[in-house]
Amino acid sequence: MPDKSLNDRITAYKQAFASGEIQATYQSLVGIVQGLRTEFSKKYKGEFSVASVMHGYIDFTYFYLQNAYLKSHQLKLAIVFNHQHARFELWLLGQTKEVQIRYWEKLKGIPWVNPTVMPEYSVFDVTLLAKPDFDDIAGLSAAVHTAFGALSAQIFSTLQAYG
Repeated sequence: MPDKSLNDRITAYKQAFASGEIQATYQSLVGIVQGLRTEFSKKYKGEFSVASVMHGYIDFTYFYLQNAYLKSHQLKLAIVFNHQHARFELWLLGQTKEVQIRYWEKLKGIPWVNPTVMPEYSVFDVTLLAKPDFDDIAGLSAAVHTAFGALSAQIFSTLQAYG
């Protein structure tokens, strides 16, 4: 089935925005990510530098974390809110596509790395929180921090082992 033209999709686009729910929900979700970024910045001060919140198109909202080890290897971690799946993810990113490919090749045997297809934007992406409770921000935040602490420790030990 051929794609509809942009003109053919505009009616549905306008209808989706008409109620204002999409805009309000998007802003609330971005606010949650901004709150997490502030918490990470305070909690990991001196351990990680934490970048500002970035927006993908309408698909991802994220912030980067980097420490001396990651920087020396041209890598970054990103806490990502995936809007399509309404979940939080942790991505390992390379500063360039070549760095990402090199690390993807090295890490193919690791459980969180898809050995057949490299993600478009990262070496790998792992779900941190699959079903966030957006009505319990404190619990959501605690769950993201706990998952990040456990997973980042595994990632660093794996990176050091695989060089």
